[in-house]
Amino acid sequence: MHEVKTPKKPLIFYYCVALLILALFNFLAMPWLAQRQIREVDYGTFMSMTERGEVGVVEVQEQENQILFTDKDGTTVYETGMMPDPGLTERLYASGAKFSGVPIERTSPLLSALLSWVLPIAVFIGIGQLISRKMTKNMGGPNAMMFGGMGKSNAKIYVQSSEGIKFSDVAGEDEAKENLAEIVSYLHDPSKYQEIGASMPKGVLLVGPPGTGKTMLAKAVAGEASVPFFSMSGSEFVEMFVGMGASKVRDLFKQAKEKAPCIVFIDEIDAIGKKRDGQIGGNDEREQTLNQLLTEMDGFEGNTGVIILAATNRPESLDPALTRPGRFDRRVPVELPDLKGREAILRVHARKIKAAEDVDYTQIARMASGASGAELANIVNEAALRAVRDGRKLVTQSDLEESIEVVIAGYQKKNAILTDQEKWTVSYHEIGHALVAARQTHSAPVQKITIIPRTSGALGYTMQVDTGNHYLMTKEEIEAKIATLTGGRAAEEIRFGTISTGASNDIEQATKLARAMITRYGMSEDFDMVALETVNNQYLGGDASLACSADTQALIDRKVVELVKESHQKALDILEKDRAKLDELAKYLYEKETITGDEFMAILDA
Repeated sequence: MHEVKTPKKPLIFYYCVALLILALFNFLAMPWLAQRQIREVDYGTFMSMTERGEVGVVEVQEQENQILFTDKDGTTVYETGMMPDPGLTERLYASGAKFSGVPIERTSPLLSALLSWVLPIAVFIGIGQLISRKMTKNMGGPNAMMFGGMGKSNAKIYVQSSEGIKFSDVAGEDEAKENLAEIVSYLHDPSKYQEIGASMPKGVLLVGPPGTGKTMLAKAVAGEASVPFFSMSGSEFVEMFVGMGASKVRDLFKQAKEKAPCIVFIDEIDAIGKKRDGQIGGNDEREQTLNQLLTEMDGFEGNTGVIILAATNRPESLDPALTRPGRFDRRVPVELPDLKGREAILRVHARKIKAAEDVDYTQIARMASGASGAELANIVNEAALRAVRDGRKLVTQSDLEESIEVVIAGYQKKNAILTDQEKWTVSYHEIGHALVAARQTHSAPVQKITIIPRTSGALGYTMQVDTGNHYLMTKEEIEAKIATLTGGRAAEEIRFGTISTGASNDIEQATKLARAMITRYGMSEDFDMVALETVNNQYLGGDASLACSADTQALIDRKVVELVKESHQKALDILEKDRAKLDELAKYLYEKETITGDEFMAILDA
């Protein structure tokens, strides 16, 4: 797609130009136009006219060393140089000449008034009327013109080009593409739908976590449909002046109807589509904008050929009047990609780089579990940057694996020097995680263990990779994961008899999982299948809030502590039983700093 923009300047720009033209006219043109014909004469002529009584008004300009005088009618101005003449004043007085108390005007009063007042006002009014007609026509009304274009929609308009985004450029969202392909088909041939009496949805709402490709899908729809595509962010509708947002909505739909069939895409629609709470003193501008959008989408006038696409990360915050059928008829989830989707996304982005033929994208997709499309694109780009830094022409498997670690944990801190005791502590800590994971049946295999510090603050980490897709977690799997998280602290206790701050992140994750088991997943015998916690903003971190009494909250806290304690004890028992392997593996990791899952399992099974 390429964007087609028409140069748009605010109204104040045109008025500034008009004022500049008038200023130049006053300072440059007017003096030249206003200059009355001045006749230069010698001093003898001046004396002769004085003796004949033909001098009307006299102005002696001593600083300029000249004399200005007029004839009796005052129609002509004469100029002469001054000469030593002591009796000049008496002769002028005797001839009936008048001495001027004010400078002699070089222009006639009528011409001066015309040039100084009438002409500038006429020019200014003429320019104003011309701009007024032009801006009223372009901006859709005098109110929009009054505020320099704030009432006019500044939506970006895209048209089809050879470089446009297609559905083939969007991978990992097959269900979403299937839903949107129907809209493309309707825009190409609406008759086959009208023949059976079917009508296309007026609006399609794309919902999902950040980075999953909602905006890219919207552009792909426009690229496939070969129709005009209006793109605008929800925040661009909100203005300081009340009514400007509603005016922008009207102008946007007016433009869209003129170019129908077309697609209007509103990104982050929750900026204007939040629920109306009815509180006095709310944001009237936002509510007026929302009301205008509701009217345009399903008012008395139909939007034939105009399809609205919108994207949001917060669908639960949208007003019910906006999401009802007839406005946004269809909701298309754009979720995080699964294993197959991640592999497809990696291959799409890998087309832009030079990669080695032996790159295993399936393995990279497994390692990048939970990554969004944007994160996968970043992983591929980081791998290409790493290859350039190392002076290679092709991206290798190791580049992609390292780039995953960069995205997850940050870059290696090459200048971070651990003391010998800290290095031993981190080695035992990470082997504790890996050993507890390996000795449990409901745990993912270990892929890599490292004790090299990262810029995220991690002094080391243990990477586990599932062998396939994983959509559900059983109670046993969650308990095994909590035990694995406590394995690092357990290894420190067994080996050193003390504990460190290195388990802070493990404690946080273990507590979060244990609380979710009790409050959300119904995995506690005391509460059975009662929901004690509600999740808000599921696509933006999933913040949870308890919905129970204070007594129940206290009981939940006790159950969480019991569950984590049981898992901690389970990890201690596993490591005590495998104490010899714990020491052997920790020593090997201490020497190598980074080991693979295969090396770890070879020593463990020996």
